Amino acid sequence: MKKSFFSRFITAVVAASMLTFAAGCGSEKDSGSKANSENSSSAPADDQSLQKVLDSGKFVLGLDATFKPMGYTDDNDEIVGFDIDVAQEVCNRMGVELVKEGINWDTKEEDLNAGRIDCIWNGMSVDPGRAEAMNLSDPYMSNSMVFVVPADSDITSMDQLKGKSIGVQNGSTAQTILNESEIGSEITEQAMATNIEALQQMELDIVDAVFLDSVVANYEITSSGKDYKVLPDGLEKEEYAIGFRKNDQALRDEVQKYLHEMKEDGTLGEISTKWFGSDITTVK
Repeated sequence: MKKSFFSRFITAVVAASMLTFAAGCGSEKDSGSKANSENSSSAPADDQSLQKVLDSGKFVLGLDATFKPMGYTDDNDEIVGFDIDVAQEVCNRMGVELVKEGINWDTKEEDLNAGRIDCIWNGMSVDPGRAEAMNLSDPYMSNSMVFVVPADSDITSMDQLKGKSIGVQNGSTAQTILNESEIGSEITEQAMATNIEALQQMELDIVDAVFLDSVVANYEITSSGKDYKVLPDGLEKEEYAIGFRKNDQALRDEVQKYLHEMKEDGTLGEISTKWFGSDITTVK
């Protein structure tokens, strides 16, 4: 009888201990899950944007393929550029193929929202309208908006542009800035499909100057040997960012993660030095 009671007592103690251990393990697991959840992407649980790219094995980048040196078509009919090299490295780390899709810059948001492309990555300037319409990455490069004239032009300052014809890319932030500036009402705007077209029109004396990104202007002068000069007084400074669909938080965060990694390990600096002579990126 004593033996039976003692056996039952030991069994009860062991069972209680096992329950306590199990409860403790459950609490630790729950705590870990909570921590993991707090440290994960800010994307909602039903956001499949990243998974769709991983499942398809392709990341489709939309760009105006004339925007030197960010993304443009070279003499071999290949789309190359700073943004292309950076995107290729991101895709290598994601384990997917980079697909470069030329788009009409004036309707870029329509292509994005229709699902024809996964992002807009092509020296796209940040402005309130784009921040409202898209899910933007952190800025990765600074830029300023400048006026370019032929090297032999008598124009030496922005004030001398009054009454002149100015070329600008249609649908660009340059166009918006020019329209909203004080000088905007004192010039004749000539909207073009691309910056390259605007510069060509200037070479033909159809427009007197072109208003565009300093990154593009300086590249054309230093790398392409164009006989242009940049006026010392521009209008505004800007920043470049990548645009994703508004709800594609998971994909946006994944790309941003790799940009941070590339900045830290020096890869981003190497790509920037290749195109600009130094690391001019602003990724934190």
